[in-house]
Amino acid sequence: MDYSILGWPGDGPTLHLDHERFAYAGKFVLPSTGKAVAREDNVIVAAAAFDADRTDGTCLRVRYVTVRDDRREAGIGPRLLALVVDRARDRGFADVKAGVNNPLAYEAFYKSGLAYTGERTGLAELVCSTAADRTVEAYRAGLSAYRERDLSDTERAFLDAHEDGDPPETVDVPESDS
Repeated sequence: MDYSILGWPGDGPTLHLDHERFAYAGKFVLPSTGKAVAREDNVIVAAAAFDADRTDGTCLRVRYVTVRDDRREAGIGPRLLALVVDRARDRGFADVKAGVNNPLAYEAFYKSGLAYTGERTGLAELVCSTAADRTVEAYRAGLSAYRERDLSDTERAFLDAHEDGDPPETVDVPESDS
């Protein structure tokens, strides 16, 4: 698996992803956000879009993350996010945040080094941040917040399996040429 940053906000990177295989595919065409990808045999299997927070230039916001439908739950998303977090720090960002709208993505963001802040934003998104404390209580509070929602069977099963769980360990930052 190859992980790389295609470009940062202002560089104008765009991606054309298959909308039948990638959630949020249309969001990656916009040149206003930076992009990172994971490739397997030169084929994109995951992507992330990000830009500086509109009110805090020291914070990078991950706007969208998508993993190709046949490669989900293989740990690709957390490693791609870990690369974005690592490179954001290299570029001087003090914090990385994201609004997370489902428990599976919540777990992926935790694995990449973000944690629940206790805040909500947007359309029922939980705010996760690299600056937040990675406590058991915060992790479980985030999981509990998702229980209030209309969930898929997969999401409900995930919550049931992690009800009394500890936050997951963070993944290693994958090697990259970018």
